[in-house]
Amino acid sequence: MTDSTSNALAVYRLLPCMGEFRTLLLGSSLRKLIRWHITGSEADMPTSFTGSWDGDPGWRRSEFPSGYPGAPVLSRRVAGLLEAELSDSGPFVPVVTEPAGPALPGDGGGDGSDDYVLQVVEPVVDCLDTRRSSKPKKATGEITKAVFRPEAVPVGLAAFRVPEFPGGVYWNAWAVSRLTELVGDDLEARLVWSEDPGVTPHPSPWGF
Repeated sequence: MTDSTSNALAVYRLLPCMGEFRTLLLGSSLRKLIRWHITGSEADMPTSFTGSWDGDPGWRRSEFPSGYPGAPVLSRRVAGLLEAELSDSGPFVPVVTEPAGPALPGDGGGDGSDDYVLQVVEPVVDCLDTRRSSKPKKATGEITKAVFRPEAVPVGLAAFRVPEFPGGVYWNAWAVSRLTELVGDDLEARLVWSEDPGVTPHPSPWGF
């Protein structure tokens, strides 16, 4: 959750909350996104994804079901409500899944096969303080300790990536607050960095 007692800048990693929710596995379609993260080429920009549901079939599908570092997935309900606020961070790409379990709120009773979108976060912003941050892990590129330059953080964007770890999506605090208002306990927000020295970041923001 965000720190409502402070106006300090803060950056988060988002993932599905642990609980009785079904989460989404993107499988081989994730390769398309990883390739685009590496090349940045318009020709490699994904136009669709496929996914399968994980968890007890009787559980409700999470409205933020993907824990992949660079692949935020939203229900169409949430994406529609926040489109104006999220659109500057990149396009929504459809995720086609098998029909699955209890319906989403307000989905009109459909089979659930296309009720989700993946936001392909485009902005890559040079805002990391590399001297004070840990080096990216060789295997994954993940940065365990990220320290940002406050004046360079793109506060107008809901989400962004950094050149040192293009496969990870970072979220500004105001966007986390808006998402939390809509999805509640479906979402876990791990603090990556805050300019408030009294706040402690999550020790393993990219882990599960």
